[in-house]
Amino acid sequence: MATITKADKVVVIKSERLMILLKDGEIIKSYKVALGRNPEGRKMRQGDDKTPEGLYYLDRRNGNSRFYRSLHISYPNADDIRYARAHGISPGRDIMIHGLPNGYGDVGKWHRTYDWTKGCIAVTNSEIDEIWALVPNGTPIDIEP
Repeated sequence: MATITKADKVVVIKSERLMILLKDGEIIKSYKVALGRNPEGRKMRQGDDKTPEGLYYLDRRNGNSRFYRSLHISYPNADDIRYARAHGISPGRDIMIHGLPNGYGDVGKWHRTYDWTKGCIAVTNSEIDEIWALVPNGTPIDIEP
C-alpha cells in the first residue's frame, strides 16, 4: 500500500486565487480558490469580508460544518489582535478553508466564478476531501497578497 505524501506547508496567493500544497518545498497539489467578497488587502476587522494575509496555522478541522468540511486557520494572530485592540475593533474569527455550503455541492468549480465568502478560502467538495487527507493539523499556511 502506497503512503500518502502529506503537505508540510500551504501557500495561498490571493491575487492569483491559487492555493498550493508543498512538501519540502516541492508542489504536491494546487487548487483554484474563491476568497472573501472584498479580497483586496489584509483582513483588519470583523465583517470586512477580507481574507487575511500573513503566516497562520491550520489548527483544527470540522467535519460537521455548515460547509462541506472545513479546516480552521489560526486567524487572528498576535499582530492582528494588537492592531484590532489599538483601533478599538474586533479582528473577527472563524476563518477557514472549506468546501461548498451544505446542499450546494453540485455547483462544483463554478463557485470560483466570483469571490463569495466572508473571508474564508473556498474549494470544491472533492478538493476539500483531498486537502483534508493531505494537510495535517499544525501545518503552516502563508497567505500572500
